[in-house]
Parts: sequence; C-alpha cells; structure tokens
Amino acid sequence: MGSPWKPLLLLSIISGLSDFAEAVAVRPVSYAAVLRMKPDGSSLLSPRSRPRQDRSGLDLGLLTPDWPSFSSHQLSALSLLSSQEDYRSSQESDEYGPVLIQEPDDAIFALDSDEKKVMMSCEARGNPVPTYSWYINDTEVNPEADFRYTLIDGNLIITNASEITDFGKYQCKAENSFGSVLSRDALLQFAYLGAFGGRTRGAVFAREGQGVVLMCTPPPHSPEIIYSWVFNEFPSFVAEDSRRFISQETGNLYISKVQPSDVGSYICLVKNTVTNARVLSPPTPLTLKTDGVMGEYEPKIEVHFHTSVTAAKGVTVRLECFALGNPVPTITWRKMNGNIPKKARLRKSQAVLEIPNIQLDDSGTYECKAENPRGGTAFKGHLQVYSYPQWIRMINDTQLDSGEELRWECKATARPRPTYRWLRNGSPLTPQSRVEIINGELIIQKVHQADSGMYQCVAVNKYSAIYSNAELKILASAPVFNPNPVRVIATLGKDASLECRPRASPKPRITWRRGDRRIQPNKRIMLLRNNTLRIVNSSRADEGNYVCRAENLFGSAELTAMLWVKEAMRVELSPNRVEVTVGESVVLSCKATHDPSLDVAFQWLLNHKAINFQQEGGHFEFIQTQSSSVDLMIRSILLKHAGSFGCRAQTSADTVFAEAELLVRGPPGPPGVVIVEEITDTTATLSWSRGVDNHSPISTYHLQARSPFSLGWQTVRTDPDPVTGDMESAMAVTLNPWVEYEFRVVASNAIGTGDPSAPSRGVRTKEAVPSVAPANVSGGNGRRHELVISWEPVSEEFQNGEGFGYIVAFRANGTRGWKEKMVTSADSTTYKYRDETFPPLTPFEVKVGVYNNKGDGPFSGVVTVYSAEGEPREAPSDVKASSISSSEIRVTWKPPNPGPGRPRGYEVSYWKDTEPEESAKKRKSVANETSMVLTGLEGNSLYLVTVRGFNSIGQGPASPSIKAQTRRSPPVQPPSNLMWIQEGNNVSLSWDPVKSSENESVVIGYTVMLRQEGRGHSQVTRTISPSTVLFLPEGGTYIIEVRSVSDGGEGAACSQVRVLTSSGVRAKSGQRSVHSPRPRGATWAALLLLFLLVPSASW
Repeated sequence: MGSPWKPLLLLSIISGLSDFAEAVAVRPVSYAAVLRMKPDGSSLLSPRSRPRQDRSGLDLGLLTPDWPSFSSHQLSALSLLSSQEDYRSSQESDEYGPVLIQEPDDAIFALDSDEKKVMMSCEARGNPVPTYSWYINDTEVNPEADFRYTLIDGNLIITNASEITDFGKYQCKAENSFGSVLSRDALLQFAYLGAFGGRTRGAVFAREGQGVVLMCTPPPHSPEIIYSWVFNEFPSFVAEDSRRFISQETGNLYISKVQPSDVGSYICLVKNTVTNARVLSPPTPLTLKTDGVMGEYEPKIEVHFHTSVTAAKGVTVRLECFALGNPVPTITWRKMNGNIPKKARLRKSQAVLEIPNIQLDDSGTYECKAENPRGGTAFKGHLQVYSYPQWIRMINDTQLDSGEELRWECKATARPRPTYRWLRNGSPLTPQSRVEIINGELIIQKVHQADSGMYQCVAVNKYSAIYSNAELKILASAPVFNPNPVRVIATLGKDASLECRPRASPKPRITWRRGDRRIQPNKRIMLLRNNTLRIVNSSRADEGNYVCRAENLFGSAELTAMLWVKEAMRVELSPNRVEVTVGESVVLSCKATHDPSLDVAFQWLLNHKAINFQQEGGHFEFIQTQSSSVDLMIRSILLKHAGSFGCRAQTSADTVFAEAELLVRGPPGPPGVVIVEEITDTTATLSWSRGVDNHSPISTYHLQARSPFSLGWQTVRTDPDPVTGDMESAMAVTLNPWVEYEFRVVASNAIGTGDPSAPSRGVRTKEAVPSVAPANVSGGNGRRHELVISWEPVSEEFQNGEGFGYIVAFRANGTRGWKEKMVTSADSTTYKYRDETFPPLTPFEVKVGVYNNKGDGPFSGVVTVYSAEGEPREAPSDVKASSISSSEIRVTWKPPNPGPGRPRGYEVSYWKDTEPEESAKKRKSVANETSMVLTGLEGNSLYLVTVRGFNSIGQGPASPSIKAQTRRSPPVQPPSNLMWIQEGNNVSLSWDPVKSSENESVVIGYTVMLRQEGRGHSQVTRTISPSTVLFLPEGGTYIIEVRSVSDGGEGAACSQVRVLTSSGVRAKSGQRSVHSPRPRGATWAALLLLFLLVPSASW
C-alpha cells in the first residue's frame, strides 16, 4: 500500500508551481534579463553608427572558418577574413547606455475614483541596468521625503493624489554608468465635477416671438463637460431644432423665437466626459409676458466660435453659430478663401459646422451667416490647424575614435516650425570651443573620452516636444586580431587578397612582411587603402605565411595569414541545350574537375535564382552521383521551367558557373486583346493579336461566346471555318439577335489547346423579327363560357428585340375567320376569352404567335382547345350519415349524373343542430372518393351534414342536409381492483365491472392489451366478462392494460400492470403467485383465502 502523504505532497508542489506561474505572468518583463548579442556589422549602416531601436534585435553572427551555406553569401577568399570585423562588432556593445522602451503618457485621474493611486509608467533597458528618477514641473521627486510617492522599477506611484500638489508635467529620467536620458513630458490632470449652487434662480420673462437665452453657469469641473437641458421634469429633454440650440461652449440654451409651448421650468444638466458624473442646476422658470406679441426683427448672432480657433491636425473641429430672430433665422456657412471641405457635416439645423480629421489645408477664414426676411448678419473667424513635431531624421548610436569629429543632424516637421535643443546626460548642451550647435545639427570636434554619454535632440513647438536619443562612445584600445592566424586559399593565376582589419582605436599604422622581410608594393603586390594586401596573378611561389602588424599609441598586434594557391576548377554541364515538350522529363548533369584536396559544393539555379527544391512541387530533384558530380532531374516539365539552368560549383578557392538552355514546347499562350469590329443581328466580326506559340506553330483558333443565357463559355460557329493559325480576324455567326455577348479566342497547336484570351467588352447584337414561336400551346378549364389558352413563354434569349409580345389566334371548329388578340407582356403564359354564347366544352382551333418592334414572327402549330365546362351543376345524391362512435360519423353519397361540370372532389359540411349553418366545419375528400369519416365530434350530439362537388372552376350546389346522432361517450371510469394470478406462463386477470352513468354508453365488453416492454406490437384480447387468461411467451417484461368497450368506443384504461417472466426458462406449472396493485379491503380477504387454500409447497 502506498504512503498516504505522497498525493498530498504532489498536490502541494502543483499548487506552489501554479502560484509561481501566476506571479511570473503578472510581472513585467525586464529587458535587462534578455540575452543581447551585437547586430551584424555588415548592415547598410556604418558599423560605427546604428539606430537606438536596433538594441532590441537579437542577431546571431555565426563566426566559423568552415564552409558556410550558400544561403548566406557567395564565398571567396575574402570571406574567411571577414570574421575579424564580425568579432570586432560583437565586442562593441556588451554594455550600453539606457534606452527608453516605455515613456509616460498623459493621464486624467478621477478624484472620486475608488482607486486612490495614480501610476505613471517608465521603463528602459541598458547594461548596466538603469536606475530611475522623476521630475514634477521640473522639480525632482524625493520618495523618501514624501511618503505619498513610491518608485517601483521605473514606475512612479502617487497615493492620495490631489490636484493642488500633483497637477502638472511629469518626466522620467533613466540613468546608468554610460549616461542618462529624459523621457517625453506627460501631463497629469484631475477629473471632477462640482455641484450647482443651491440659490433659487429667478424667472425669465419674454414676449411671444422674442428671443431668449437661459444661462447654465456650470459648476467647477475638469476636464470638458457635455451640456443638455431638461424641460419641466426629468427625463424630458429639450429637443434641438432650428428654433432651439444648446451651446457646448457656453452651456446656455438659446431660443430664437419664444412660443407659448416653451413656457415651463428649465434645468441645465452637465455630464463629466471622464467620470460620467451628472449634476442638475436649480430650475429656471420661463414665463410669457401678457403685454403683447413681439414683432418681426432681424437676426442677431448670439453664440459663435472665437475669432481665432486653433486645432490639432487629425481631430474633429466643431464651429458653433446660432442667432435669435423673428422669423427664425436660417444659418449658412462658407470658407472665405476656398471651399468648405467635402468631409464637413452640418449638425443641429446647420448651427454647427463639423469638420472631422482636420488637416493643414483646412485652415482658413470661415463665415457663418444668419438670415430671415427682415435682414441678415454674419460672423467671421479664422481656423488655424497646427501639427505636432514628427521626425524626418533622427540621430543614431555612434562610436568614434579619439580625435575624430562628431557630426549629428536631426530634423522634424511641424506647424509652426519646430526649434531644436540638445541634451547630454539629461542636461542642456551649450556651444563651446569644440561644440557647435546650428538648429538641429550638433558638431563636436576632436572628441575625447569625456564626450562619451547619452545625447538627446529635442524638437519643440508651442504644442509639443519630441526626443531622439543616441549614445556616443569614444574608443581607445590597442590593436586586437581575432581569429589569428587565418587561412586564405587562392586560385592559380587569379588575384589573392589578404585582409588586415584589427580592432583598435585610434586607427593603427599597418605594415606587412613575409618572413623577416618587409613587403614593398610593386606591380604584382599592392597595398590597398583599407590595408588589404593584394597579390596579382598568384602562383605556387606566393604560398607561405604573411604577417600584418598593427600599431597605435596603446600597443601593437600581429596577424598571420597562411596563403595556399590551388589549381583552378573546371565545370562541365551537359547537355547544354535541350528541347522538350510539356509533361516530359529531362536530366542535366554537372561535373567539376578540381584540386583533390578541396571539397566542392554544388548549387542549381533557374534563370539565375537558386532552386528551392521543397517549394517546387516535386518537379526538381537534386541527385548526388559522385563527390564531384551531380544531376538535376526535372519531372513533368511546365512552360514556366523554360530558361537558363545554371550549375554553380564552389570550393574554398574559387567558384565556377556553367549554364544550359532548356526550351519547352507547349500549347499556345492566350491571344491578345479581343476587339469586336462589327456587330449585326446574328454575327460579330472579331479581331485579336497573336499570342506566343511556345515553340509549336499555332494551327487553329476557336471563337467562344458567353451570354446571360449560356452555361459558361460556348464555342460558336465561324466564317471561315476553320479559323487557321495565320489569321487574326474572323466572324462569329448564328448568334441570337438582341443578346449581350462577350467573346474570347482560344489557340491550338500540335501539342494542345492553350489558355483563352481575356474576354472582350460586352456587346449586344442588333434587333430582328422574332423567329421562335411559343411551345406547348394548350388550354382548358376556366369558368363557364370561358376559353382559356396557355403556352410556354419564349425565353428572353429568343425574343430578338424590345416590345416583345404574343398574338393569340382562335376560332370555333367549322368557322373560317380567326380572332386575334395581342398580349403585350413577354412573361404572360395564358389568355382568357369569355363569350356567353358558346356552350361548355366547345372545341376551338388555337395558335399563338410572337411579335416585337421589328415585326411579327411565326405562329405555333394549330391545336384544339375546349372551352370551360364550368363548375358542377348537380348535388351528390343518396347522401347518408351514420354514427360509428361517440366522436365519429360515417358519411356516404353517390356522384351526380355525368355531364359538363364534373366534380374533381367533394366537400362535406357539418354542424351541430344548436349552431347556425355559417359555423359549419368543412372537410374535402381526396379525388373521387364517395365516403368520409368525420372525427373529433362531441358525444351524444345531433349533427347536420351536407355534401357538394367542386372542381377547379368552383363549387356546385349542396345536397339537402341530413341528420346523424353521435353515440354516447364511453365510460370515464376505468376498470378497478385489477388482480392477477401468475401460474407459469399463464396470467389470470380479474377486475370489477365498469358501470356506466346515465349519459355514457352501456358497457358491452372489455379489451385487454398485452405488450412486451421495448416493442411496439400489441396483442389485444376481447372479453364480455370482467376476467380473462393470457399466455405469456418466454422471457421478458410484459405490460397489461384493460379498457371497457361500449357503443361509444373504448373507455379509460386502468393502471398498467408489469409482469416479469424468466428469460429463456419456462416457469414451472406448479409455481403460483398472486398480485394486486392495491391489496386492501376485499382484496386482502381474497389473498388470505388463497393463502389458506393453496398448500405451502406450491408457493
């Protein structure tokens, strides 16, 4: 048995790990904990100057003298020495100054907030890890002197913040041993909304027609608030329209023309946009003077925007203008020096001009004008859009040797134009003897170690300031080579280059020697400006060790370069030209002859791009046959595989490239643009330009067309037929008139059919007389004296023009002249002609033709159509009705005599004798049935029944009503005191007889239902006595149910009885059991009697 403490220990460990994971999840990531590696010095930027944001990149510079992969760069002897520069770069930034990755943002703190703390965020990375300090309104925060301030990492937390002491500008400073940087400014504001004064406001009196202003006088608040007005009681708000206006600048309610309906109490409601707090002013009553009505007067602008409005680029500007006047003035807007921007919207019955996402071009003078029939007035104001500074050029981290010149330039765009200032380690930098500052340019001549540190260029205008940060490092070190020595392999007869790139500051003096002799430049040996030693036309005699010596004021170092000269490599690619057909396969072989001491690597290219064997869908396979030869298998060649295949062989000494041409024959490319030159009613002349034949001459062209009625593109007949490959024009024939078509052309050659051209523009063929007659002309049915003619409509594809319709022609059999009727709807499918003179089922000859604006088209063939036979004329006969049960009556009838108006079915109506005939329920028979059972009837009720025939024309007369009485309802009382005796597989049942009440049917017997549980089939036994014997098949549970039977149907069922027999085992005949669902009273006595009479051995 295991120890009981082990599961508890496991749960404890899991719980602890879960708590630890949660703690780590909410902990901010410390960038100082991220492993940093120097970015590759071979970037487009100078290795001595890089942007600050590159600090966060993780770039692994792999330094190895081994053979690198082709994906990195092409190899040469120079690449083996380039690792010296990589090493130099990787050592330069193991440590670096602070870099801000999160700066504080402007914040608004709600004074009524449950959270009593404000947090200003700041985070920087650097090595060593930076420390932080904060400034409020340019005064440094001392957390030790004021317990309300707490510094956690770089975040400043203020407890119990108040507007008096904590409102203002916040700035974070991050510092380590390399210097310090300042964050941007962040403004902390406080949100609150005071209460209105409780002093009662005096009533405002005005005449009808006079303008009035209701003052809001909002309480102290910060920041902005939203104004609305309540009329009489909350929440009945004043609706703004051309007569009433609520200024969001002043909060006042302006009514340009008072009406009697304005009389009431007004309450100003203000809402803080940050806290959503709301307060209500005391009510201001508005009362109507009774000394007369104010006459008409000219407008007076009561509220307007300022004469000078400034707005930041990108925000939404709202300019208000509203006037009092009688009649109510209308407000119009215009821009004096141009057009109002299209994006501008007029709000509040044109009292507000709203300009979203405002741009510099939207600046200008805007005018609002108020006019009514009595006169007009206007107001003008200037809108000036400003923009915050944005960087165009920033400064980057820079490393300089002592004595070099630093030249940095930063540049920003803004309106108004920004000015620039410079900071070093967070303090202002001023011009000095070596320091020159010209706007955004900083120049420091002859830098030395004291100039190292963190620099910031600040671009400022009156609305904002932005910072660009960079670190200046002054290098001072003795020369260092790494790796050392290096191996250089050159090719016989080619140039060899030995690089010398020590890591040193200041720049060292370089000399070369071979053995003990200093190398002097000559025609074959040159010393380049970057200190590289180049040997022209190298030979075996040049092999050996070369030493580069670097020396500066801090020391010296030497690099040994071992030069090996190898035979040039040769590459053979075969075959050098191949012609194949699409779908075929080919193998290209590449063999290299090279110095056996060198390893060779191969690369396959297609059209000078390396082949990616994983992304080419299995068409290419690289096969290494031997160490110095490879094959390229090209399977199921496609047209796109045509071109130049290259094999590049590469050793540590040289690289050789060979090419082979692959020509792929295939189906033609798509023809050029298809132009419809001429169009008629059934033809279209097309022209196109030839596409590429893919190295197999084009044999034929196929013209295809598409219309709204076709299933995709269909090949059309042409003239000439066929269209040969040397043609660039043909005619499509047998088109349908007045149909819009698009056309395209497909070319074929001996290899196959190519892709189709782009579709032509859609064109419509000209109109023509219809040529297709309606199909399936027939008719019949309809009302009496009607001739109904029907047909299948002609598709729009074959209507051939506008104004399409039908001509319906008909005549009675044996007559000469045709009657013609015009049907103008192209979608019509029937025509009805009525004439009281012709009898039912009169035969007519009928034909249907077509027409359009161009003329009449053909008629259909002549068919015979009979006029309507009419609705049934006679009622069914011999109608009988008899009761089946308490809820059912069977109705039978005989159909009327044959003749016109034959019924297609019958409708039976029935209603109780105590109800009007209008309330009758109706049921229809199926087809020509002549009997029906009415169900769902009330028991012991007298019903009246009628029957009438109907067809598609209408209904015939009803038969005389007959009466039928439903039987009394079956007894509601179920059989009671059910008792059963199970003896083997036999069950003897008995129950008390059911007695009917006066309004129930007399019981004439019983039904006993036996059903095996889980099966749907039931066995029903009928008996006239209140007992029976049932035989149970072997095995299972059986359900028994007993109901009474009467003339009115079956009564209610007793409670179900469940009887269990052993599965697969027949019960012994001697075994007996007695059961009763409710063994009480007389039943208990019967059980006791059985117990005494039956021997105990039988139980």
